[in-house]
Amino acid sequence: MTQHESRRLQHPVVFRQLQVLDVLDLTPHMRRIVVGGPELEGFHSGAPDDHVKVFFPNPQGEYVTMKLGANGPEYPPGKVPSPMRDYTPRLHDAAAGTLAIDFVLHGDGPASTWAAQAKAGDAFALGGPRGSFVPADDFDHYVLVGDETALPAIARWLGEMPAGRKATVLIEVADASEQQPLPTQADARVTWLFRDGVAPEKSELLENALDDLEIAGDAFWWIACESRRSRMMRKFLEGHRSVPKQWIRSTGYWKHADSGDDEE
Repeated sequence: MTQHESRRLQHPVVFRQLQVLDVLDLTPHMRRIVVGGPELEGFHSGAPDDHVKVFFPNPQGEYVTMKLGANGPEYPPGKVPSPMRDYTPRLHDAAAGTLAIDFVLHGDGPASTWAAQAKAGDAFALGGPRGSFVPADDFDHYVLVGDETALPAIARWLGEMPAGRKATVLIEVADASEQQPLPTQADARVTWLFRDGVAPEKSELLENALDDLEIAGDAFWWIACESRRSRMMRKFLEGHRSVPKQWIRSTGYWKHADSGDDEE
């Protein structure tokens, strides 16, 4: 029996002060922020669904980030910490000294508000990634399932897949205007699903499409969307498809108010 041995990698935690170099609108609600600076040197991201902690200005307009102290990461005393959110390192070009991070503009919260106003020259701070999950490369098939918050990771995953790898991708977004090119060398079948006015936490488009999938051979299943929905899809795969737990990576990329705790 094939082992399908996935790996977890640990990275030294580094906090970096960078600068916005460019801002690009990919779709009406997806904005790419390209950052760089001397402190980006040595940055490494080992897997498509890695995440970094991105820091945003505190109420005083300051970037107050963690520093590595005797007890681990600590905030400076007497300062209000900056809000922080998890984001996928979308494109890293070490030679050019740039890192691109894609933001969903959903209209509220410190991250979306900042990204909607970001411009070249703005300060930018991030920490991590502190680890990577690297799936085994010997599965017969890879299934990627997610909403727009998972799209940067899905796009990076497809972009890094080698020629001949079989992939089935289900992507749920607000409407057809949110589609974007997903170049890949893989043998990938991509299905876009449009909510067209249905609230993302109430949609069942991914669940129904997942139920209809017929996948031959051993498959690795990657799911990322609203917390409750990702958890229920994982339980469906384990309970109704008898997929081994270690063949599934299911993550709540965001959480609606009435959702339970995130699970992987």
